[in-house]
Amino acid sequence: MSTDLSSPLLDRAGAVPGAGRDAAVAMHYGDPLREQRLIVSGAGWVDRSHRGVVEVSGADRLSWLHDITSQHLRELREGTGTEALVLSPHGHVEHHAVLAELGGVTWLDLEPGSTAALLAYLQSMRFLLRVDPADVTAEWAVLSVLGPTADEVLARAGVPPPAEPSEVVSLAGGGWARRMPAFEQPDGEPIPIVDLVVPRDLLREAAERLTHAGAVPAGLWAYDALRVAARRPRLGVDTDHRTLPHEVGWIGVAVHLDKGCYRGQETVARVHNLGRPPRRLVLLHLSGESEELPATGDPVESGGRTVGRVGTAVRHHELGQLALALLKRSVSAQDPLTVGGFAAVVDPSSDLTDVPRARSDTMRL
Repeated sequence: MSTDLSSPLLDRAGAVPGAGRDAAVAMHYGDPLREQRLIVSGAGWVDRSHRGVVEVSGADRLSWLHDITSQHLRELREGTGTEALVLSPHGHVEHHAVLAELGGVTWLDLEPGSTAALLAYLQSMRFLLRVDPADVTAEWAVLSVLGPTADEVLARAGVPPPAEPSEVVSLAGGGWARRMPAFEQPDGEPIPIVDLVVPRDLLREAAERLTHAGAVPAGLWAYDALRVAARRPRLGVDTDHRTLPHEVGWIGVAVHLDKGCYRGQETVARVHNLGRPPRRLVLLHLSGESEELPATGDPVESGGRTVGRVGTAVRHHELGQLALALLKRSVSAQDPLTVGGFAAVVDPSSDLTDVPRARSDTMRL
């Protein structure tokens, strides 16, 4: 679909657009560190309207999605959501989607720029089943509300906040709200998150209602800083073409270990049984000696050899320069690390003694 999805919220005062896959939305509205602090102490909304949205209708949709993804979806209940992956035949992650089951339709929202490839795969797997996947990105937009007072803000804005992770509720003007697992901060309270999916032509109106209800406008830089501190990966940034679900904490979150065969399942089972994924996702504290943050894909080195790759690098309002990185399993907590020639230290929350554990905030079925 060639529709221009540049957000109308880029017209807001102070808005600075992103780059690359994030060019359609704001990176910040003038002061990203202040935006982070205001979210942590109250609530903010983040424009994520560049995410792709796919709807799947038809009587066979849940059993069909169950068979072709990593998640157990046959009994996904009305008004609930979860996460799912599409894997390659060798078990590498190709797509990550967040799902919502509502009104006889299964909704998937996913990384910007990945909709066409996922839809092509879905279309190729239809066969004679009663399913109808469609790209509806031009009609629907994602707007995230996060912070400790997010529920109060949503209530004042006329949005019934979902009560617990995975709950999905309908919105009066069309669309829905879904509570996501909170961003757990290393040294602070978890940051609650509710994603709204609203009609794209009402995006500006929805943002204004949230602003009047007490949420501050915040850009992706603020969102990513809190996401990185919570060690929450982003597909295509914190992952590469070789990434296995075990390496980035998606087992139990987007991969169900007690379900039937699906593409890549043999690799998932083998790595799970052996307990030895080749890499693991860690949170790095960067020295901050350089004002320039490392780029996605920059090497992490130890003793002159490359031992990993940088994913998302951010400036956190309290913790300074942080980055998510995929490190080889052989790296120990004692190994000195550098990124771009400057020192980096693995956060103690990143366990280098065992296989990365599944997150405790898994969205239920």
